[in-house]
Amino acid sequence: MKGKDLMKNLIFINGTMGVGKTTVSKELLKLLPKCVFLDGDWCWNADPFIVNDETKNMVENNISHLLNSFLSCSEYENVIFCWVMHEEKIINKMLSLIQDCDYNLHLFSITCSENALIERLKKDIDNKVREKSIINQALSRLSNYLNMNTTKIDVSDVKPDKAADIMYKHIYGGG
Repeated sequence: MKGKDLMKNLIFINGTMGVGKTTVSKELLKLLPKCVFLDGDWCWNADPFIVNDETKNMVENNISHLLNSFLSCSEYENVIFCWVMHEEKIINKMLSLIQDCDYNLHLFSITCSENALIERLKKDIDNKVREKSIINQALSRLSNYLNMNTTKIDVSDVKPDKAADIMYKHIYGGG
């Protein structure tokens, strides 16, 4: 982690599938000055969706290229990155791929109750955004985030704009 008094903020937001990472990130983007947002899923939007060592490496390289570009651009002070990152080793891997530049690192985990997650995923399934199999997969990863070295934000009963406000206050010292 880099020094706290430097200008750039690198903000990682993780959480299980369907918890609301992208929505909260979009709200945070509106609040932070000079900000850019990368959703890790954008770097792996493929059909068929294939998960193997080659595709994982490709996605990590895509993400690290964009994060490095954003961090080196003088126009941005805040870089938001959201992705499932269900294991701390994934966070560490992504951080290891970032070139040597100065930033303040902020790690957030979006969590919610099992019932809230099921309700959200069922809406996505009804809207044909996700397959039914996602429920068990997302639920199986939900507890992973509780033991990570991150700031937890439970969004079970919190609207995305409020969650983003909590993050903003944490980043800028008010929370």
